[in-house]
Amino acid sequence: MNYSSSVNGKTITSLCYIEKGKFAWMEKLKPTLMEPTDAIVRITMSSICTSDLHIKHGSVPRAVPGITVGHEMVGVVEEVGAEVANVKPGDRVTVNVETFCGECFFCKNGYVNNCTDPNGGWALGCRIDGGQTEYVRVPLANQGLNRIPDSVSDEQALLVGDVLATGFWAARISEITEEDTVLIIGAGPTGICTLLCVMLKHPKRIIVCEKSEERCRFVQEHYPDVLLTTPEECKDFLLKHSDHGGADRVLEVAGADDTFRLAWECARPNAIVTIVALYDQPQVLPLPDMYGKNLTFKTGGVDGCDCEEVLRLIEAGKIDTTPLITHRFPLSEIEEAYRVFENKLDGVIKVAII
Repeated sequence: MNYSSSVNGKTITSLCYIEKGKFAWMEKLKPTLMEPTDAIVRITMSSICTSDLHIKHGSVPRAVPGITVGHEMVGVVEEVGAEVANVKPGDRVTVNVETFCGECFFCKNGYVNNCTDPNGGWALGCRIDGGQTEYVRVPLANQGLNRIPDSVSDEQALLVGDVLATGFWAARISEITEEDTVLIIGAGPTGICTLLCVMLKHPKRIIVCEKSEERCRFVQEHYPDVLLTTPEECKDFLLKHSDHGGADRVLEVAGADDTFRLAWECARPNAIVTIVALYDQPQVLPLPDMYGKNLTFKTGGVDGCDCEEVLRLIEAGKIDTTPLITHRFPLSEIEEAYRVFENKLDGVIKVAII
């Protein structure tokens, strides 16, 4: 289908989840305000997330057929509801992957992924229309939108609302100290964003485990102080490059068939293992094999409540995700962009849809 839109005619063309294994273009009405806490954002740039592929493959049961996919985006506020005070029309904003009320028990304790509002948690691009289009309605906009500093470009801010928020959350809950050996499994987009946030904690050493030679070269080029290993060599490598027989903190970001087991096997006794990845298949917790390791597992979706702090870090030059954006496509070629991203072609890490 050819890409086309008619904003004046109140219709836009959106890339939508149709059924398991299928995305397709659909004509939809341009979104309008439905609640006084809503905002309408004109998308200026979006990206493709591996979570979109989990939806496509049927691994996200709550995904609603017919929704516009995409939850990594920045844009300009076009219209706000009467109760929106944090942003105004004309503001450049990041859009948080999580929508949250800020008032329920979970929000007040920082667990915004578990917000009890009907639109709470991961809604955009999953349960309600997302950003692979021209305009998006953002519910609970006081919490879901953050103004981009004037000195920060769209590309610099593009990953703030999802994969960078995920990495920041993962590093925070992993309780990393300066004495720790930290193992990050997976050097895909979320893995590298996690690496950037772990680096802010200044641990004793960081080890990245990655099977792709291309991605290992990327890490080596951009983060030369990071140690690299492969899944096949990881356990032996940890024995040689840790102080207590394994990693003090393990962040599992790969989500492959065997990386969950690798994560806890590479952890020292009494370590923290943080599960950042999504999986297409159920994972097994073999308690007899794990007996005596006394591990603490931390799991769950991103609690994207630190986006304002992340934007300040970007403005200060302490986080830079622009090297991850290896490919750029216009919205009219987004199907090709998904093909390149899903099949990991041409050294792709992240795609910008412009």
